[in-house]
Amino acid sequence: MLQSSDVAKNRLGINITKCKNLRISSDFGHEILPEGQEAHWEVLERVLFIYAKLNPGQSYVQGMNEIIGPVYYVMARDPDVEWREHAEADTFFCFTNLMSQIRDNFIKSLDDSPEGINAKMIKLMLMIKKCDIKVWLRFQEQDLKMEFFSFRWLTLLLSQEFPLPDLIRIWDSLFADERRPQFLICVCCAMIILQRTAILTSDFPSNIKMLQNYPATDVHVILRKAIELKKYL
Repeated sequence: MLQSSDVAKNRLGINITKCKNLRISSDFGHEILPEGQEAHWEVLERVLFIYAKLNPGQSYVQGMNEIIGPVYYVMARDPDVEWREHAEADTFFCFTNLMSQIRDNFIKSLDDSPEGINAKMIKLMLMIKKCDIKVWLRFQEQDLKMEFFSFRWLTLLLSQEFPLPDLIRIWDSLFADERRPQFLICVCCAMIILQRTAILTSDFPSNIKMLQNYPATDVHVILRKAIELKKYL
């Protein structure tokens, strides 16, 4: 059974899986599974491979694994055993539909398009300016650019910023919102505003470190703040 507590991050911020009391094959270093069973990573690898084959113009781009991981986790953990058996197909369907909405984030030639990642970072900075001019001025003073931290936030839908259970809660609100891309910007803005005191009193290295390794925060507080910031859209 896949457990959220089994998922961790290494120093580079890349998700890894903790192994607990696993029987290790001396040949390949992988857990020996019963005949007819597959490891979760094999399922995800197959889904991403098929997606890349069906979308040759985009193919696979690093970071897609961070998007598909939480989706598969939810499907593979469904309390209904019958539904859980279809986790791979359901994951492919949901991932394909989600990518149809955020695919511009993974296409470099569209970075400067109206819906590209650069436009989203500009919108985030403008929202900060509207809702808290002091934080915005601090960013200008320190030359603290959105690219240093929010590129990852916006591209990967915050999938590397929070523990898996908290991320699922954020995605639940994000995907339920009719203005999904705009609400994501509100969530990112809320994350920054909630660290207002630290930003205004810290130097550039400290602020970069804090924003690239966002401190543990109650996600419900972030979401309430994000909803409040919708008025600045």
